[in-house]
Amino acid sequence: MASMMGVWAFGQSLLQTVFPPELRFASLKFFYRLLNWFSSYCYYDITEIDGVNTNELYNAVQLYLSSSASIIGTRLSLTRGLNSSTITFGLSNNDRLVDTYNGATVEWEHVVSQRQSQTFSWRPLPEEKRGFTLRVKKKNRQVVLGSYLDFVMEKANEIRRKNQDRLLYTNSRGGSLDSRGHPWESVPFKHPSTFETLAMDPVKKAEIMADLLDFASGESFYQRTGRAWKRGYLLYGPPGTGKSSMIAAMANYLGYDIYDLELTEVNTNSDLRKLLMKTSSKSIIVIEDIDCSINLTNRNKNNGGGSANSGGRKNNHDASSPAPPGANGEEGGSTITLSGLLNFTDGLWSCCGSERIFVFTTNHIEKLDRALLRSGRMDMHINMSYCSFPAFKILLKNYLGYEETDLEKQVLDELEGVIDEAEMTPADISEVLIKNRRDNKKAVQELLEALKTRAERNRSKKLLESNRNEVEDEEQEKRALDIPKEGFDHLLESCNNCEEEDDEKIH
Repeated sequence: MASMMGVWAFGQSLLQTVFPPELRFASLKFFYRLLNWFSSYCYYDITEIDGVNTNELYNAVQLYLSSSASIIGTRLSLTRGLNSSTITFGLSNNDRLVDTYNGATVEWEHVVSQRQSQTFSWRPLPEEKRGFTLRVKKKNRQVVLGSYLDFVMEKANEIRRKNQDRLLYTNSRGGSLDSRGHPWESVPFKHPSTFETLAMDPVKKAEIMADLLDFASGESFYQRTGRAWKRGYLLYGPPGTGKSSMIAAMANYLGYDIYDLELTEVNTNSDLRKLLMKTSSKSIIVIEDIDCSINLTNRNKNNGGGSANSGGRKNNHDASSPAPPGANGEEGGSTITLSGLLNFTDGLWSCCGSERIFVFTTNHIEKLDRALLRSGRMDMHINMSYCSFPAFKILLKNYLGYEETDLEKQVLDELEGVIDEAEMTPADISEVLIKNRRDNKKAVQELLEALKTRAERNRSKKLLESNRNEVEDEEQEKRALDIPKEGFDHLLESCNNCEEEDDEKIH
């Protein structure tokens, strides 16, 4: 044994002396190429992270294989997210799964390896390097690359819409990144609001639903017309009119995730673009209370590349007007400008994804810049007004289980006669119904009294304002009549003075 070990050590040192590392590396490389040349298989690697972005194909393959792995897999990785009600199946590390498509057999392998430690990196990377390796016979290469991968993407989208929980995202405080390099934090989205339960005029509701459906199925239309596959909605109206419920109904109707963007946590226009790049397709990006989130009056000072104004927009505000504290980046304040927000919604960076909806909400539409309201940014303006009689009937059905025929005609006529004048929001009416939900008759009677009281108050208020306006009009007319009289007296006095001066000159 000792002699054999000595011979082995001598032979190894001789090989290292005769064959340098470069030559051995070239020989192995040539050997692998020779094997690949005679091999009947070809391999494709799909990594989790492609450069700085997450590879959508990796996520699609992982979701597609999870449905197959749950049936034919023998060694699976089971995961269940926080606050999630579903269990996700997946391939274990370095495990394989065989799939068949149009008579072609392919093999997927989940490859997981440790990532080499980096001394410095501008963004954190996961400790493990993940990816899938696709092995397919060379004769089936065209089938796999031509239609199989598209089939995987479509199947993954269907599974995501039907089974995967929708998520509600919010941007991390100060733009910090998580362990996987994402600036968004998410929780399962389980808001129960739907268009069926939404208190709104049915005609307007049907119009919104048709517009959403046309958008979701309009990929070919947007490509043919050369437009980015996105759409903007502006929800405006008094507080309590159901703007947040409308957003939840839109997400549940289309099966989209929601990105709730908090502008006060974004420092620069560059950070705003990075957040947009990290949003996924089939999502709704929401900015609530846009009129009071941050100061957007300065459109000339752009920090972080926000100077590329679309269409050469002019500044409607005085650039020399004093900015609020922190608006110029002092003391860590936000330097987001209106130009940066416009480019976020309608500029070149807004096209880095597809099938996304932008939703802005405001209580005061008159405070918004007109450049933000034009078509292409906010395509559809939805007025969330006070509760109307058709919307009121929906609330009665939701909270009391009442149909229109369950109430007496006299009561319905009284409700219909005062509800428009009362100007109560759906939230106010819902509160009365919730408080008395155990006694339907009492709920209707108390609601009718509340509507009459509010209507009488509004009538008194309008009458008082009308009388005040009449008094102001009379005072304006009186001042208008007094001004010519004062002018005539002044002119007469001037003429008398001139005559006296002429008499003095003659004498």
